[in-house]
Amino acid sequence: MPDIALATNDYERIASYCVCCGSPHLHKSPAVLMPFISHRVFDWQPVAIDESWGLRTIRSGNAYSICNSLRCGECGLLFLDIRFSDKELGNLYSNYRGDAYTRLREHYEPGYSARNDALRQGIQYVPEIEEFLRSMIPVAPGVLDWGGDTGVNTPFKHCASTLDIYDIGSPVVIPEARLIDKTQLRDIDYDLIICSNVLEHVPQPKTLVRDIAATMTNSTVLYLEIPYEDLLVASRDNVATETLKRHWHEHINFFTETAVRALVRSSGLVITAFRILEVPIYGKPSFMFQVACTLPMSAEGAE
Repeated sequence: MPDIALATNDYERIASYCVCCGSPHLHKSPAVLMPFISHRVFDWQPVAIDESWGLRTIRSGNAYSICNSLRCGECGLLFLDIRFSDKELGNLYSNYRGDAYTRLREHYEPGYSARNDALRQGIQYVPEIEEFLRSMIPVAPGVLDWGGDTGVNTPFKHCASTLDIYDIGSPVVIPEARLIDKTQLRDIDYDLIICSNVLEHVPQPKTLVRDIAATMTNSTVLYLEIPYEDLLVASRDNVATETLKRHWHEHINFFTETAVRALVRSSGLVITAFRILEVPIYGKPSFMFQVACTLPMSAEGAE
């Protein structure tokens, strides 16, 4: 579940610089915002234009919300030019995958309800995440899952000494966990902070990572998990990925490895472990960036 509670208000509505590395060298190509997103975020619905509109210079047809796909010429981040406000993200993610969300998405994307039921069952590769992190943390770690929804996918949930979930959706969390709010984030020193499948959703990922870093101690490990999107995997040798991305949905940031590393570096952290994990999702191979980070002074052996 994406976290937006600490999102910054210091951003551009339409991006003119990279939200990972800050480069102004962007490449642009036209795209559309998927109708579910435009409806839930902006209350903009698609329309069918015909002769009754009386428009002499606009052709008849279906009208959808337009946008641009941007690609950073420095780090390769591929992203939506529209940067949602806190309120707009709240429109999208409040009661995430709840009844109203699911009904509207099923209206635009028939078959989503069945997929949503499968998503609620949890991911199958938590053991691989725990194996990646095991040597970096205590046997019974204190864990904070930032944007962790119910906690069903939280690593080490069965052995954690403390398991806190910070999530704007106020979900009903698993019995092992405690839901906390923004005021409690700095009250506890955590061994492990998890931010999994969040950064692809937020308009200012660098700000979010910096907010997390502000809650870390010298012994805290931050685990970032970010999808390595199929489009980028398939087009590794084609730098003009902006021309291939024609529509935008919930994932508004598509990361390259260079972009991930730039994001961590620009957020004041260092990488202590990094790998790309192949996992089955919906019956096909998918890839995830797995990144372990620490504050600089605790980063012996950092990359």
